[in-house]
Amino acid sequence: MPAAPVPSSPQSLSGLLPFLRPYRGRLALAAVFLLLAAAATLMFPVALRSMIDRGISADPGERLVALREQFLLLFAVAVSLGLFSAGRFYMVSWLGERVTADLRNAVYAHVLEQSPAFFESTQTGEVLSRLTTDTTLVQTVVGSSFSMGLRNLVMGLGALGMLVVTHPYVMTQVLLVVLLVVLPAMWFGRRVRRLSRASQDRVADSSAIAAEVLNAIPVVQSYAAEAREAARFSTATENAFRTGVRRTRARAVLVAFVIIANAALMLWGLYKGTQGVLRGDITAGQLGQAALYVAIFAGAVAVLGEVYGDLLRAAGATERLMELLGARSPVVSPLRPVSVPASQAGSSVRFEGLRFHYPSRPATAALTDFRLEVQPGETVALVGPSGAGKTTVFQLLLRFYDPQVGTISLDGVPIGDMKLQDLRSRIGLVPQDPVIFSASALENIRYGRPGATVEEVRAAAYGAFADEFIRALPQGYDTFLGERGVRLSGGQRQRIAIARAMLKNPPLLLLDEATSALDAESERMVQAALESAMRDRTTLVIAHRLATVQQADRIIVLDHGRIVESGRHEELLAVNGVYARLAALQFMDSPTAAAP
Repeated sequence: MPAAPVPSSPQSLSGLLPFLRPYRGRLALAAVFLLLAAAATLMFPVALRSMIDRGISADPGERLVALREQFLLLFAVAVSLGLFSAGRFYMVSWLGERVTADLRNAVYAHVLEQSPAFFESTQTGEVLSRLTTDTTLVQTVVGSSFSMGLRNLVMGLGALGMLVVTHPYVMTQVLLVVLLVVLPAMWFGRRVRRLSRASQDRVADSSAIAAEVLNAIPVVQSYAAEAREAARFSTATENAFRTGVRRTRARAVLVAFVIIANAALMLWGLYKGTQGVLRGDITAGQLGQAALYVAIFAGAVAVLGEVYGDLLRAAGATERLMELLGARSPVVSPLRPVSVPASQAGSSVRFEGLRFHYPSRPATAALTDFRLEVQPGETVALVGPSGAGKTTVFQLLLRFYDPQVGTISLDGVPIGDMKLQDLRSRIGLVPQDPVIFSASALENIRYGRPGATVEEVRAAAYGAFADEFIRALPQGYDTFLGERGVRLSGGQRQRIAIARAMLKNPPLLLLDEATSALDAESERMVQAALESAMRDRTTLVIAHRLATVQQADRIIVLDHGRIVESGRHEELLAVNGVYARLAALQFMDSPTAAAP
């Protein structure tokens, strides 16, 4: 678990300012409506005083006319308040929706740009929790709570100002009592703030568990671990519940204190005002006016206390979102990228003295003094025992990581000098575990080149021997393949991935056990398709099954991150080294297959 964060504070909400700046005009209009609505509210006590003193206390002959005028004035104030409040509500709600959408987009786009090192220490479920739970809290604050807080702050200050003008002595007493309300409320607020952050962390924990288990549901069910995983999730949600109850209890105490204290404040104001009327110091209208201003002030303080709790929760959410936005990938495009012309006959690749440690395993070298030069159009196979560093070569070539020592060049240009999008657009990858998106077969293949026509997609599928089984699906190429391709067999998923890479048509092709999930018949078909796709382009192949790489131009044998052998199949068998031992293990049942 990461170290406990410093408790958040309302200042953390300043991280939202960059998302509010583009909408300064709407923000200003919302502020105008807010001020007008607050001013209309503050006019009610003035109108009430006028109605009491001029309407009720007027001569009997003038009373009816005066009352009518005063009620019309009160109605006009109410209409103004309704219109201005509606305008304020619409503008701040629009801002809440817009800012939340922009924030979600920014966080998601930023996370997509992170290197795999980021996901070595951050759970996907936690990121999803930030994109949902935390942004919802931010939306509540921007679209409601913050506006309510400002409105009540303006009304509270306005009520105090009017008390200064009309009843300075009462105002002085009110301020003294307010201190007795605010100081304890601040102490409760700090506890609510700590518990709010802890509650959000526990919710993120349960989300992370759910995301992990749901993505591995076949494994969970194959081990009959449903009850065990349900219990683990239940424990996480129970921890979130207990933390949430503690937070709610603290907020309940805060709310009760604020309401009781403000009720006492309002009653105290009425008591003092009644004494003033009895002494003849003020009129009945002035008493009503002062009572309403005290009530407005007390209500504003109560709402501010509630809003402060919402602000603290949103501050914690904003802080977590800003942490995600503040994460910087160690792999970025250069400020002045070098443009590399497109290659028609495959790309040349050169690895010079690479040394690399994964961030999560700094003490173990994944590659040591790795040197390799691949000519355009050449097919080079990387073989070796598990953990030898074969996949690491692909990850460095794609710049998922940067080596600590050494350089990699593509067509004579160091890949660190190329724009990431340009580098990766020149490389086609067929991974060992193919990724199938929750979309149709057509869109899954078209992922390799979004602008491809339907005919081009079908041609790529035909080349990967996927066209026949795709046409046999219920809706053909428009068939939804399910989450992670659950409707397809492992071999079918592999052929979809191969078709995707063939549609991309890159000068450099990376095949990471691309036929590992195929049966013997399908493997022969796809191997033929791959041999066709490999023409006129450079290909790097990772294979554990050596039968698939016997025809490679060169075979590079890796062991513990070092190149230990290099040559063609027959040459390496004659050396009787690591490759020969691997071949003997795989071909022992077919001696002729291993013969030079």
